[in-house]
Parts: sequence; structure tokens; C-alpha cells
Amino acid sequence: MDLVIKDARVIDGTGGASYRADVAIDDAGRIAEITREGEGPRLTAARTLDGSGLALSPGFIDMHAHSDLALLRDPDHSAKAAQGVTLEVLGQDGLSYAPVDDRTLAEVRRAITGWNGDGSDIDFDWRTVGEYLDRLDRGIAVNAAYLIPQGTVRMYAVGWEDRDATPAELDHMRRLVAEGMEQGAVGMSSGLTYTPGMYAKDAELTELCRVVARYDGYYCPHHRSYGAGALDAYREMVALTRTADCSLHLAHATMNFGVNRGKGVDLLALLDDAIAGGADISLDTYPYTPGATTLVAMLPSWANEGGPDATLARLLDDDTAERIRHHVEEIGSDGCHGVPMEWETIEISGVSDPVLAAYVGKTVAAAAAERGEAPWITARRLLVEDKLGSTILQHVGHEDNVRAIMQHPVHTGGSDGILQGAKPHPRAYGTFPHYLGHYARDLGVMSLEETVAHLTSRPAARLRLPDRGLVREGYRADLVLFDPETVAAGSSFEAPRTLPVGIPHVLIDGRFVIEDGRRTDVLAGRSVRRSAS
Repeated sequence: MDLVIKDARVIDGTGGASYRADVAIDDAGRIAEITREGEGPRLTAARTLDGSGLALSPGFIDMHAHSDLALLRDPDHSAKAAQGVTLEVLGQDGLSYAPVDDRTLAEVRRAITGWNGDGSDIDFDWRTVGEYLDRLDRGIAVNAAYLIPQGTVRMYAVGWEDRDATPAELDHMRRLVAEGMEQGAVGMSSGLTYTPGMYAKDAELTELCRVVARYDGYYCPHHRSYGAGALDAYREMVALTRTADCSLHLAHATMNFGVNRGKGVDLLALLDDAIAGGADISLDTYPYTPGATTLVAMLPSWANEGGPDATLARLLDDDTAERIRHHVEEIGSDGCHGVPMEWETIEISGVSDPVLAAYVGKTVAAAAAERGEAPWITARRLLVEDKLGSTILQHVGHEDNVRAIMQHPVHTGGSDGILQGAKPHPRAYGTFPHYLGHYARDLGVMSLEETVAHLTSRPAARLRLPDRGLVREGYRADLVLFDPETVAAGSSFEAPRTLPVGIPHVLIDGRFVIEDGRRTDVLAGRSVRRSAS
């Protein structure tokens, strides 16, 4: 044995009762033996770690991550490693960096600068999904799986136009999705309030989901509305995937805005009915009420048609900008989920141009009041001067919905963590300890054992991973040791980049990436690819 963790409270990921045990890890990075207290001789190894007072669980799986470039840019990546995250799922919300050609790569880099930076510090030496996964295999902080981004695929094959794909374009998209799945992607994502993915109608999405289903992958949509019409948007995704015979995983599944106060239970009833009828459905959430995205995402889809340059041109034209304002403030744009904008809920969390840093931490309404102008004038100015690169927090959630949804049996944890900006959402640094400390220990919303299952074995099952997500002999030693009495998110809305407390050790393949509360120099992460079977 290479390592024995002695006297730990094993929370094995099944949701069942915890137990005291010694856990041995071999030099191949797998769990070699588990000896429960009083059931056999004590295990010995080259190294021993005292686990008394600590819980030992499988590594946490972040089912919704935006670390697509951060993993390449930042070898430390303590934002996730220090939380006990040992696997992230990238390629979310329909927009990421593979598959691309040169044109598409330039366009997607501009489109999601607010999520990942402009990538000027990255050597984009890949174009296909397989090449991107190969790049991850050179060594990263934590493991990563990848979803084929449907918006990027449409950008590649169709462009930024709001129209139906031609038969030839649809065939091209099918081929791109099939190639991505064959190269190791675990499924496909969409961002159906983001351009150009939102221009795809259900028939087109269904055809792409049929391809995903052939490879036993899953569809992960950011669906068409989380506000007005949210339940109908969920029904649309359920019906679409049932038609395609494709598994469905609902991204950051919640019910936001005033129109959905108390309606989390309605969403769960809808899902229960579908599951009872044979649908394969799971979902992820983050344990906070505000959301986070880019400011440009709030605009109506027609304002974003044609890509970033076309959007900026419309904002610079006074008559067109007034049309945009009318949709945003009075009608409720599809970018803002059909709800008229409430500027006091929109907090600027980051800017691309440091000259604009004074906006960060202020709501658009407050910044406008300081300038003595209408909020739309301030928002328009910021969009133009920051070249659409500003990120926001959107304070529109409801705590009762958050708690109701996280308790559902098909729920998993996802941070939706955007690591860009001076004042990012604290979920990027705190999601997993916040579940363990605040919701499990302090509030008792779920037991600690059940909470760990939501963060480990359930996402592993969705990803079809045969040897992760449980503390079990023969499984990979992706493990977390945490103190159940003290574990907590250090991050807050005031100090969002603060690391958690109470997580002294994190291992990937039996190697310490966090040891005694400090990040090591180990880069044990690799791509996790769809099983060939």
C-alpha cells in the first residue's frame, strides 16, 4: 500500500450511514482496501494519515463549470481544488472552444470574454474536441469532462443568423456532434437564451440530441426561460429529449424572478411526472439565490444577431438602441427571460477594461444615480465602452425554491462558477463547502450523508463513470477529507475569492492536490472521456 488513511468517518457517497474505517490506497491511485473499525487487522502502508475527526468522502463533481480556459491558464486552480472538487464538467451553456475553425474560434472568444477572458494568454493549439481533451491531458489541477457546445456548433456550421439551418448545414452539425462524441465528449449543452444557439428551433435540437443519444450521452440545456414561461421552457426540454430518446440534465435548474416565487415545487412535480413516465432526467443547482452572466446576455436576441460587432453597431445607433431599451425595460427581452428589467437587481461583477473598474460592485441603478442619468444610459455606455465584456450578478432568486430543488433525488451540485471579474459570484469558490456547512450541518436541509451523495455518486452516475463517485475498493482514489464541524465556504458576496475552511486534504488518483490545507504542485487532473462502451 502507498497510503493508509486511518480512523476516518467514511461517508461513502451512497447516501447510507457513515462508518469508521481505515482506507488503503495503492501506488496505482486506487482504493485497495477498506477495513471497518473492529472488522479486521489495521492496515499498514508506506505512509499513514490520521483521519480521526475528519470525514472521508469521494471527490466532489462540479456538474456545471466554466473553467474551460482557467484550467489551462492557472495550474493552481485553488478556486475548485480547495473545495474538494476533483472533476469539473466544461463546455457549458452552448458556448465553448471546440469544435471550431479559425473564424469560429475568434468569434466565440469574443462572445464569452466575460466568462473566460479573451484568451490572449492561451495558445489555442486545438480545433477539435479530441484535441482540446488532449491539451487537458498534459496536466491540469483537477479532472475535466466536456460537453459539445451546441451554440458553437451552430456558429461553425450556420453562423450568427436567426434562421433555420439548411439540410446541408444540419448534416454538418450532426457530423460535428458525432465527431465530438466519438472523441470523448459526454454529451451536448445549449444556451437557449444566448446567441446563436437560441436561434435553433426544437426540430433542429431534436436531431442533434438523436446523435448524442446514439453514444449514450446526455443533453444539458440552459433552456429558453428561467423567468416568465419557465415551466413551459422545462416542459419543452422534457418533450424534446423524450422525442429524441436522449437523457436530459437540466443546467442550473431553478425558478427565478418574482413570477416564480414559491414555484420550485411545481417544477419538481413536472419532473416527477416525466420520470414516472420513463424519462431519464437529472439536474444541477448552486446553493445561492443570485445568478451570474454577462450584461450583453440581457439584450433581446435580435440585438445580438450577427455577432458582437453587429451588437455594438446597434448599441451605437440611437434609434436602434431605443428599440433595445424598449424591449429590455418595457416588454421583457428573451435575453432577460421575458421579464422587464429591474436595474436594481443587476450588479456589475467584472469588467474587461480596467479603466471601468469603478462600476464593479454597484448595481446599474446605483451607478446611474451617481451619474445622474437613466439606468439604460449607464448600461448602454458600459456595454459599448467595455466591448460587451462586462459580467453581472442578477439578484432574482428565491430561497424556498433553492431549498426545495436541492432535496430532489435527481439533484446534483454545480457551481456555474465564473472565475473572471474583480467581484465574481462566491459560488465559484464556495459551492461545495456551502452545501456541506450551511445547508447540511447548519440548516439540516439534508443529512450530511445525503448531501455527499448529491455531490459525488449521483453526478458520477449521470456521467456513466464506472469507477468514481464512491469510496469503494477498486475505485479511483479521488477523495476529500473534511471536518464536518467546521467546513464552510470562506467566499461571500463581499469577499468572493476567499478559500473555504475545514477541507485539509484533497486527493486525485491517490495524489495530494491539497495537503494540510495548502495547494501542492501536483497536476493530477486529466480529461475524463465518454466510455467507448
